[in-house]
Amino acid sequence: MKRNFNTWLSNFCDSISDYRYYVDFNKVYQNVDSIKIELNILNSLIYSKNVEQDFKNILERYPEVLKCIPILIAVRLNEIHILDNSINYTYNFKEKNHSIEEYANFMRKIGLFELLENHLINNLVDYVTGIEVGLDSNGRKNRGGHLMEDLVESYIIKAGFQRNINYFKEMYIHEITEKWNIDLSAISNKGKTEKRFDFVIKTSNMIYGIETNFYSSGGSKLNETARSYKQIAQEVNTINGFTFLWFTDGVGWKTAKNNLEETFDIMEHIYCINDLKHDILTKIIV
Repeated sequence: MKRNFNTWLSNFCDSISDYRYYVDFNKVYQNVDSIKIELNILNSLIYSKNVEQDFKNILERYPEVLKCIPILIAVRLNEIHILDNSINYTYNFKEKNHSIEEYANFMRKIGLFELLENHLINNLVDYVTGIEVGLDSNGRKNRGGHLMEDLVESYIIKAGFQRNINYFKEMYIHEITEKWNIDLSAISNKGKTEKRFDFVIKTSNMIYGIETNFYSSGGSKLNETARSYKQIAQEVNTINGFTFLWFTDGVGWKTAKNNLEETFDIMEHIYCINDLKHDILTKIIV
């Protein structure tokens, strides 16, 4: 029985975010702890009457404080490139490559001395903790992807499959080919590209390559994803003994509805979380 695309799309979820999605506080605390000693050394500058000279004195005695300067401007880099009066400067904060005077110049021009000497903050450890919380928001995209993977995997296990026995996580095409002696060159452009599936399920009759994703917001990537998976589905149709399953969800797809519908129309095995809740895996995997 042919499914109705609009009915299927109407069941998409707004979110699958759990409490861990928004901020990974364990990671935040670990990052701050790794430089806490150096930050406390620099804390003395907050009450300094001569912040620039005191910084130079600290850097001479404790050069290791350099490593925590980038995070003070919310940067996760060992090197920072600056264009100053048509001259390119590269400041290395892991291996000292400039004089103490030049690092002081960086601190002054970047605005950190002003932050410290005007007592705009009370404690660098607390300040960096806040920065780390803000930077950790960049990790939400990856965590969102893992949430969907974890959700799909829970249903794979519920369907009776066992990890590394009859289902496998993150397998490349060459690994599938070597393990089960199946020709997947139609997917890999005759070996020129290396595709990795989020999961692979192996039964006595079939190998299932599974992709998962969740989009809570729109963007150009959704159209690209829909076209890419449509192509994979068409390529897989030429391979005996291999089936491609795509589990996707999220209200972000409503901004890329047309492209998703094109894929839905030609792809037999495209499913959402609602399908998983209705035990689709036990119905399609043989």
